[in-house]
Amino acid sequence: MAPFERFLKLRRFVLAELSQQLSPKLTYHGIHHVRDVLSVCRQYIKRLSLREPEAELLLTGALIHDIGFTETYQGHEEKGIEIAKRLLPNFGFTSIEIVLINGLIISTKVPQQPLNLIEQILCDADLDYLGRSDFDPISESLFQELQNMDMLHDRKKWDEIQIKFLESHTYHTPFAKKYRQPKKEQRIKEIKERLLG
Repeated sequence: MAPFERFLKLRRFVLAELSQQLSPKLTYHGIHHVRDVLSVCRQYIKRLSLREPEAELLLTGALIHDIGFTETYQGHEEKGIEIAKRLLPNFGFTSIEIVLINGLIISTKVPQQPLNLIEQILCDADLDYLGRSDFDPISESLFQELQNMDMLHDRKKWDEIQIKFLESHTYHTPFAKKYRQPKKEQRIKEIKERLLG
């Protein structure tokens, strides 16, 4: 099979599934989030010159890390692993590769606990926006989603949750520590100022 051929077939299938099955209430965890994480992972692959087998596993993990949202909101990572076990053999992934991909999915569960380089990359890609200039609109889409799911309605409470999350979150890769952490710290400062205002 040509390089990444099975990944490309899987991507076609998964993106079609996500666009049909994800609830419109998921204003943050939508297909746009999956595309963003894939894009950030591709940048890491280039930056770190990852070899093809690792790169393919990373991209596959990025593609399906939130597939569990098609069936459940709470515990979506565990549901994603169930789906991956059913789905991936149809695309030629071996049982060892599926174990590694499941490791990628579960590593994104908060608090993140990545155990190897590709898990660290996926975790940092998943929350890359915390240290980017588009933090505000993306954060707003998550607040909107929590409102849609009837989990949170108070903006002050949302700011408090964000501060707690941002302060407890750690980046794992040298790139994110250097280029995402400073902006993330700036966000914490801004939200604290807003709360005090």
